[in-house]
Amino acid sequence: MELGMFQMNIGASEWGIIILLVVLVIMGSKGSSGLARLLGRAVGEYDKAREMIRNEKDYSPSGDSIFPSAVVPQVRGPVGTEREKLETIAKALGIEEGELTDDQLRSLISRKIQKI
Repeated sequence: MELGMFQMNIGASEWGIIILLVVLVIMGSKGSSGLARLLGRAVGEYDKAREMIRNEKDYSPSGDSIFPSAVVPQVRGPVGTEREKLETIAKALGIEEGELTDDQLRSLISRKIQKI
């Protein structure tokens, strides 16, 4: 007999079926229900993570944040002083900084962010 006759051409999907059948035989019917429940939870968690990433991409032009850009101030480049940083954030939030001290400005920014 020729050796080529006994050679098996098994593809990836066939191997998956064979492995699934072996697992079902070893674990039995009670074990398979627990395995199916675990697999369902894993798929659910994967879908949640995929949806969260999709939402983050939709809301963030730069991909850095999950908040809309109207809420998060966009600071471009380095700022020279703490006061410049506070003024940039205040301007993005619609706060008139005027003659306010740094502490007063921080307080207003904090209150405004908490309302959002």
